[in-house]
Order: sequence, then C-alpha cells, then structure tokens
Amino acid sequence: MRKITTCLWFDGRAEEAAEYYTSLFPDSRITGVQRHTEAGPGEPGSVLLVTFELAGQQFSALNGGPEFTFSEAISLSVDCADQAEVDELWAKLTDGGEESQCGWLKDRYGLSWQIVPHELPELLNDADPAAAARVMKALFGMRRIDVRALREAAGR
Repeated sequence: MRKITTCLWFDGRAEEAAEYYTSLFPDSRITGVQRHTEAGPGEPGSVLLVTFELAGQQFSALNGGPEFTFSEAISLSVDCADQAEVDELWAKLTDGGEESQCGWLKDRYGLSWQIVPHELPELLNDADPAAAARVMKALFGMRRIDVRALREAAGR
C-alpha cells in the first residue's frame, strides 16, 4: 500500500471506469473490488470501491453518488514517448469524451487528462526565447498535440 493514493469519485460507474483505464496503459491492473454489505448504505453486493494501478501508480474509484463531479481543476497528465502514443491515447480517451486545447481532454466519465509528448517541455524551454514563444503560440492553436508542428515552430 502506498502512502498517497488518488481517489476518483464516480456515480455508479467506478468498476467500468477502472476496467477501461486499465485497458489503456501497460503495467495496469485492478487490484481489488469492495462491495456494499448488508450494513452499508448501498445496495448489498453493489460496488463501493475499486482499487487499481495505472502504469504502476495506485488509484481508487469510489461509487460515491451524484453529489460531486469532475472538473478541470484536477487532471491526469500522461508523459507520452512519441506522436504515436499521443495519437493512440488521444483517440481512446476522446472516444465518448471531448477535446479541449493544448493536449487536454475530458474522457467519457468527465475526468480531465493531459496527453503530453515527452519532447514538449524541452521545446517550451528552448534556449532561444523567440523559438520557445513560437512553440507556445503553436501549442495554443492545437487540441491534440502535433510534435512535428511544434518542432517546426521551434525551427528544428
């Protein structure tokens, strides 16, 4: 058990979401499912909490009800090795979700993600301030991040 675990609040779809998320990333798995008992507030046998790992990081998904929903105030950021990984995750996570800008999206459950190519911080921190500014300007015009277009903006 890790000291800190991110808990995600769902309205009845915690197990479905955990199964979906673990299908997207290598080194991911569901580690436990806790069900309501006769003494609990939920329907006996229904899922209360799902624990799972995404790329080795621990999460829990709680079926807490409709009181709270996700907002952009929290997001999961994924460091992608290359354009192919960006494209694959973007396609899977926007399926039933919605695109935003600068590599941000909301998935089908309303959770915000940042799909970020590993090269982006290097391009944004270019030693040439003009090149970095061009990269930032190009980035703000994108939804799914296009690494080649960012490289071109940097003059590479």
